Amino acid sequence: MATGLNQANGQRYHFDIYALLEGAQELYFGHEVQVNVNLVELVKVRLPNGEEVEKCYLSPTKRRGVERRALLWAPTGSGKLLGDVLDCGIPKTCAKQECPICNVYGGLITDSKGGRERTTFIGRLTHGGGVAIQDQSPEEKQRAMHPSDIHRGGDGEEPMPFRRQYNQPGLLYPIYNHCLSVTDEEFRPVAYAFQDSLARIGAGNPKGVRLAERAKTPMIVLDRYLVPKGERPVLSPSLCESEEAYNAFWNAAKQVEGKPQNDDHISATNFERWTGQAALNKLAEFADAFVNEVLKKR
Repeated sequence: MATGLNQANGQRYHFDIYALLEGAQELYFGHEVQVNVNLVELVKVRLPNGEEVEKCYLSPTKRRGVERRALLWAPTGSGKLLGDVLDCGIPKTCAKQECPICNVYGGLITDSKGGRERTTFIGRLTHGGGVAIQDQSPEEKQRAMHPSDIHRGGDGEEPMPFRRQYNQPGLLYPIYNHCLSVTDEEFRPVAYAFQDSLARIGAGNPKGVRLAERAKTPMIVLDRYLVPKGERPVLSPSLCESEEAYNAFWNAAKQVEGKPQNDDHISATNFERWTGQAALNKLAEFADAFVNEVLKKR
């Protein structure tokens, strides 16, 4: 069965982003609600010694939603937001190939109305990772009235207190974005969304994470390739020590074709890798092109 994708104007590649994120403050990324307690998402991990621990989890699907909203709310040259210009939103995606968001993130139309046929447009961007390194339990704190109660104008005169769990500051989250068969032009909104979303990850307030650093080097890797010749810096969920995680990530980042490399831009046949600040600069280059060629011209 054919993919249905239009022929590309240039070479298609696979792109990977690997990064270690650090919570710069307490972080709430909602999961479920028990009796008057908002819970964060946890996963159970069995360690090599057989011990089972619970770790905080930065869900890839929720991170994907933050990235998509960063694109939908991106400012354009006309003064409108990109989602309004494209008539694309959540959950009302346009699912058109010419949409720079749906083209990579995918889209879904469930009802046939308004000239829109039911359709599923498969995305070519997947997200992974998010299991915290340290096995540090979330903390529970009491807060005042939930903002939605204020909006509804609750019956009670006194604020209704509630409790909320928070992932603690300093937790490390290994995360990964993988793009399948996209051109440089199609990858640009992915680079823009990845960078723009970091300050907006979380539910409620506070929000935001930062790229973890070691020796003033950001822990991030960008690959563009037809053949995956670099070792993938994907960390085991069983790791519990920050220093071990830094070492494992950076050692893998510097391994290409089975050999350690010292350069922050590694080029081999059908494979390129940028690490650290060079990776951030390359992502910024793609993001700049998206702003100049798409956002400012809409």
